[in-house]
Amino acid sequence: MFVTIIRTVILYVIVVCVVRIMGKRQIGELQPSELVITLLLSEIIAMPMQDNDIPLISTVIPVMLLVTLEIITSSASIKSLKFRFLVQGHPIIIIRDGKLQQKEMKKLRLTIDDILESLRQKDVFDISLVAYGIIETNGKMSVMLKPDYETVTNKNAGIYAEDSGIPCVVITDGQIERSSFEDCNMTNEKLKNIIEKQNIDVENTLLMTVDKSGKTVVIGRDEN
Repeated sequence: MFVTIIRTVILYVIVVCVVRIMGKRQIGELQPSELVITLLLSEIIAMPMQDNDIPLISTVIPVMLLVTLEIITSSASIKSLKFRFLVQGHPIIIIRDGKLQQKEMKKLRLTIDDILESLRQKDVFDISLVAYGIIETNGKMSVMLKPDYETVTNKNAGIYAEDSGIPCVVITDGQIERSSFEDCNMTNEKLKNIIEKQNIDVENTLLMTVDKSGKTVVIGRDEN
């Protein structure tokens, strides 16, 4: 049992390192080559966890080889457009001016239900409102609405809105988070003044965010 635990811990560390090396894509955003690597890794790692007779080195070598192949493929895709199209494919317009491109549907083996589902996930329920619907290389659909149906922006309405930046987390779970200070023009002195003025108890603060304009949101811990 002890050997199984040690092997599992080692394999866990290997998988974490491999995922860190390969990047932070979500499963739904994986390119075909990345999805293949992920599936192969899951199979290779699972076997030695279940069978202690399989040497760890027999797992580590193919894992390292797969990671190396992925890095080489990614590097080649960056340098060569032709290679990128060969491995990843290219985006395909499936809807143009509210009309389905049926030839492209057949190539991609998509049904009308698949397309309507993808549109609903984009909060579009009427296909006639779509200027362009594009199937990306990761299989997801990007949608551009016709100009008359696009969301009105401040610029279109002639309204000037000051950029307050992204709300940065400065306190999380009772701890001060300094890694995002630069993004919201925060300093230790500024934070200290905010804490004193608003009488904030850092240890009992679940979340505190601040944007560049100084807007502060504080959520305390539940007393339960």
